[in-house]
Parts: sequence; C-alpha cells; structure tokens
Amino acid sequence: MSPEHARRLVWTLLPGLVLTAAGLVLFGKMLDDVREGDDLAAVDQAVLDWLVAHRSPWLTSVLAAITFVSGPVVLPILVLLACVVWWWVRREWWRPSVLAAAMVGSTALGLLVKDLVNRPRPPAETMQVPGAEHTASFPSGHTLGTATLLLVAGYLVCSRRRSAAWTVAWVVAAVAGTALVAVSRLYLGYHFLTDVIASIGLAVAVLGIVSIVDRWHTGPPPNRTSARAPAVVAGDG
Repeated sequence: MSPEHARRLVWTLLPGLVLTAAGLVLFGKMLDDVREGDDLAAVDQAVLDWLVAHRSPWLTSVLAAITFVSGPVVLPILVLLACVVWWWVRREWWRPSVLAAAMVGSTALGLLVKDLVNRPRPPAETMQVPGAEHTASFPSGHTLGTATLLLVAGYLVCSRRRSAAWTVAWVVAAVAGTALVAVSRLYLGYHFLTDVIASIGLAVAVLGIVSIVDRWHTGPPPNRTSARAPAVVAGDG
C-alpha cells in the first residue's frame, strides 16, 4: 500500500470509526443500564418525578411546541423542504441526499431498537397528554431525529467550509437544539433520561457512518507538501 493510499484510507475511515464507536458505547451503556435497572436507569423515575413536580403552564406550552415541531409529522416535512431548497439553491444532489438518507436511516434504526427492547413508557399519569404515545420508550425518536438532523447537517456544511467559527456554531447549535428536545420529552413525561441519552449515542453513530460515506465520496484534500513539490523542483531547475 502506497503512503498516499494509506493517507486516504486513514482520512476516510478514522474519524467516522471513532464517532461510530463512541456513539455505540454510549448507547450500549444506556441499554445495559435499562436491562439491569441500575446505574443511570436507577434514577430515571426520580428525574421524571422531579420534572413533573416542577411544571409550570408557560414552560409546558413552550416545551410542548418544541416537541411538536420535532415530532414524526412536522420534522420530516421540514427536512424534505430543507433538502429541496438546498438542491435548488446550490444545484447539488450529494449533500441533500446524504442528509435525507441519514434521517431515514436513523428513524428506521430507532424503530427497530424500540421493537427489540420494548421498554414501557412512563406511567400515563405523568404524561402531559395521557396516552398520547403508544410506541415503546427506548430510545426517544424525537431526540434521535433532532440530534441526527443537527449533527449531520452541520457536518455537511462545516466539512466544506473548514472554519473554526462555523464549527463552533455547529457544535453549539447541535448541543442546544438536542438538549431542548430531550428536556421537552422528559419534562412532558413521555420518556426517561436513559431513553434520550441512548438516542444521542445512536445519532453520533449515524454521524460516524455519514462521515465515512461522505469522505469516501469526496476524497481527502490535496496533500499540501505534494502540491508544493513541483514548484520547488521548478525553482531548483
């Protein structure tokens, strides 16, 4: 294997593999806690009870609106519109297609895990709208969808701009947006703490897969040392 081929392979695979492994480790830890009923899962009910006890009308309205926008009806429509506008304005198909595929994949993954784990939802009396949710509790689909959207969209933009300011803005937006949705699901009584943390782990793993696929497609940036070499040789001649 040539040094250039090895550089390309490492550049393509390493960041994505690290992200995927980190996400799966976090998800696996939450799954183990839920199955064993210990560690973080042991405080699930206490966290839920505390949030329910501290509800207020105005905060409930705000968080209910956030959970509605990030839900299975509105969020896919917003993503579809964003992808169409992206394609129309930029006249490119790759990045909008990757974003759409990541959203579909993460949704399918979340539904599969829900069916396999089949964790009951919190008690109906703790839900802001009792009986509003009928699927299994683990993981949180709202949190998974939001985290995937913010992480993948941010990566697809920032990986082309290579700007520290854009990267910081992406990280802040991803953390703040995901946290808001996660808190809304807990506060409204639809999920446990371990559900939303597991969703974040899955979203990070999806980002890792997206990174590998996207980098394989685009290829690494030019080797600056190699790019300068012809100019040096020409100058010596």
